[in-house]
Amino acid sequence: MAPLQGRNIQRIMEKEFLDNILEVIENQDSAKLKAILSEMHPADIAELCDELDVEDARLVYRQLDNETAADVLVEMDEDNRKRLLDELPSEVIAAKFIDNMDTDDAVDIIQDLDEDKQEEVLAHIGDIEQASDIVDLMQYDEDTAGGLMGTEMVVVNENMSMPECLQEMRKQAEDLDDIYNVYVVDDDGRLKGVFPLKKMITNPSVSKVKYVMDEDVISTKVDTPIDDVVQLIEKYNLVSVPVVDSIGRLQGQITVDDVIDELREQQEHDYQMASGLTGDVETADSVFRQMWSRIPWLLIGILGGILNSKLLEHFETAFAAATSLLFFIPLIGGTGGNVGTQSSALVVQGLANGSLNTSNIIKQVFKESAVALLNAIVLSLLVFAYNVWAFGWSDPVTYAVPGSMFALVLIGTLWGTLLPLLFEKIHIDPAIATGPFVQITNDLLGMGIYMAVITLII
Repeated sequence: MAPLQGRNIQRIMEKEFLDNILEVIENQDSAKLKAILSEMHPADIAELCDELDVEDARLVYRQLDNETAADVLVEMDEDNRKRLLDELPSEVIAAKFIDNMDTDDAVDIIQDLDEDKQEEVLAHIGDIEQASDIVDLMQYDEDTAGGLMGTEMVVVNENMSMPECLQEMRKQAEDLDDIYNVYVVDDDGRLKGVFPLKKMITNPSVSKVKYVMDEDVISTKVDTPIDDVVQLIEKYNLVSVPVVDSIGRLQGQITVDDVIDELREQQEHDYQMASGLTGDVETADSVFRQMWSRIPWLLIGILGGILNSKLLEHFETAFAAATSLLFFIPLIGGTGGNVGTQSSALVVQGLANGSLNTSNIIKQVFKESAVALLNAIVLSLLVFAYNVWAFGWSDPVTYAVPGSMFALVLIGTLWGTLLPLLFEKIHIDPAIATGPFVQITNDLLGMGIYMAVITLII
C-alpha cells in the first residue's frame, strides 16, 4: 500500500509543478520561469514542453540558452517538435538549434521539415563546414549506418608525434561534448586504428602514434543496415563504432546513445506492427490518424471472418447432425491463432537479434516441429478426455475436436514459423507475422482443418 501512496504523491507533485509552471507562464514572469528552467535537465524540460501548447512552449524556449534549447529540442516528442518547428522562422531554427547540435541530431531535425524549409534552414547555418557535413549525411538512407552516424569525433594522423597528437586532441576536444574514442587515419583519411589514451600516459616517449595504436579496430560500412550495426555494438559491447566508406576512409562514428534511440524506435515499431497498427502512432496523435492506423487490419479481419462464415455454410448439414460441434469453433480458432503467434514471435525475435540465419533455419523448423508434436499430443489428449466425459465414447464430437486440434497445432505452428521467414525473404517486415496476419490466416486454417476432419468422421 505504501508504494502506491508514494506513486500517487509523485503524480500530485508533478501536477502541482505543471500547474505552477502554467501559472508562471500565464503571468509572463520570465525571470521566475528562467530560474525554474535553469535547475531542470533538458530531458525534463522537453517533457514539460510536450505538455504545453505551441505558444507556451515557444515562451519556454526563449528563456533557454542556445545549447540547452538544442538539447531540449532533440529530446522532445517528434510530433510536438514538428509542430513547434513549423511555427518558427528558418533563421531561428538554424541559429538557435542546428548551430548547437551534433550533425546526426541536426540531420534528424532537418529531415522532419518540408523540402523548402530544409533548404532555408541549411542556407542560414552559420558554420559552412557543419552545413556541408549535414548535406552529406542527408544523402544516406536513414536506415543505414551512414544515416545514423555523426561526424563529431577526434581524429589524429598515424605519423604524428606524441606532443603533436596531444595538441591536436586538445584542439578538437574543445568543440565536443563527449569523447568516446580517438581514431587514427593515414594521409588519405583511411582508418588505421584506435589510439589508446592509456599508452599516452604509460609510453609518452614513443615517437609516433602508429607505433602505439591498436590496429584491431571494429568498424562498419556507410551502407550497412542499422539492424546489423545494432547487433555489432551489442555483440562486442562497444561504446562507439567508426563508419568507413567503400575504400576504408573514415566518415563518422555511431555512438551507443544513438543505438539506444534506434532500439527504442524499433521496439515501438515492432510492437505496433504485432498489434495490428500500420505506421508510427503516438497516443497524442489525432483521432483520425489513430483510426487510419488501425482500420486496415480490422478490415482484413472482417474479410477473414466473412470467409470463415462462407466456409461454415458448406457444412450446415454436418452441424445439423451434431450441433455440439458448433460449441468448439471458438476453441479451434483461438488455439490456431495462439500457436501461430507463439512460433512466429520466436522466429521474429531470432531474426531481429541475429541468432537465426540461413545456416540454422532448418534446425529451427525441426525444433518447432518437435515442440508442435508434443503440444499437439498434450492438448488433443486433454480435449479428448473432456469430450469422453461430456459426450461419451459414441458421439462423433469426441473424436472430431481432438483430431482437429492435433492437426491444427502441428500445421499452425509450422505456418507461424515459416511465415516470418518468407516475409524476411521477400523483404517485408517479419513483425507483421506476429500480429493479426497470423491470427487471421490461422483462423481460416483452423476452420478448414476442422471442417475436413468433420467430413471424414460424419
